[in-house]
Amino acid sequence: MELMLERIEQRIGAEATLYPLDLTLVPQAVTVLLGATQAGKTSLMRVMAGLDAPAAGRVVADGRDVTGKPVRERDVAMVYQQFINYPSMTVAANIASPLKLRREHNVDARVAELATRLHIEPFLERLPAELSGGQQQRVALARALAKNAPLMLLDEPLVNLDYKLREELRNELTQLFASGRSTVVYATTEPTEALLLGGYTAVLDAGELLQYGPTAEVFHRPKSIRVARAFSDPPMNLIAGDASATGVTLSGGIELALALPATRSPALTVGIRAGALRVAVRAGDIALSGQVELAEISGSDTFLHVDTPIGELVAQLTGVHEFTLGTPVTLHLDPHQVYVFDASGDLLAAPARNGGH
Repeated sequence: MELMLERIEQRIGAEATLYPLDLTLVPQAVTVLLGATQAGKTSLMRVMAGLDAPAAGRVVADGRDVTGKPVRERDVAMVYQQFINYPSMTVAANIASPLKLRREHNVDARVAELATRLHIEPFLERLPAELSGGQQQRVALARALAKNAPLMLLDEPLVNLDYKLREELRNELTQLFASGRSTVVYATTEPTEALLLGGYTAVLDAGELLQYGPTAEVFHRPKSIRVARAFSDPPMNLIAGDASATGVTLSGGIELALALPATRSPALTVGIRAGALRVAVRAGDIALSGQVELAEISGSDTFLHVDTPIGELVAQLTGVHEFTLGTPVTLHLDPHQVYVFDASGDLLAAPARNGGH
């Protein structure tokens, strides 16, 4: 499906939940709606689905104006956090229902395939009420996938699952999306999930669409500090600096030698992703000496909080490391791995990607 949103606005009473936005989805691809809670993701998906009419603007599907058309008049599959299953039907019957409506052949085989991929094959003869919340969520997801609709809307569909299962199902969903012909919209609060799903990403914040494009491009070249904040986990380190003849001067007289475009205001903000900071030195690095304030181990990474002359920095170190609180430590940074934003928060410079792109 080719879906175009033209100057869409939405309100709840007098409060705006979506400010005027234009968005044309890439057909038969995955578009991730990325943003914090109350960024406007669900409001936008409800307009796409036809559950809500926009306060202003148009929704155009395959060249046809469907603004205000109810969901029953659209060929859409949806899975929301509040999963919905047919309570009187078994899991197998729930998944099979859209297949039977289309009079498809090999219904049992397709049900078995989806159940296996979503790890619910032991529960096919049970009723939804006999399942956990996470299992019911997967039944709703399997039914939506079985529908094979031109437009599939998934609002944080894995949020009720444990970490390990979420990781496994992301991989399965990526394969299912790639092998299907649906235009998929997938909402999440997690930057890592957006990167794993790939495709395209639309970054939302407080009801505004900040940036839309290929996921890798949005991640590597965020248009503004607001986009960088939304698309960084852990949050990007943001440090005040001043434009200089050779690049950027940070507090403590630390100089970053960078070629920057001209800017009206000398006030700049330097963004450093946590993964760009290291405890091991490389040629050309600058050294940032400080004291350990906190060391958090999460999975296979260690998040090291260090008080430095330019402010508190968080470094993401691969592996499990032990640090004693209050002890001195030196972080190392390649100056060409920083982002620079002007006084209005717009991107001035970003690290070069592999191959110079």
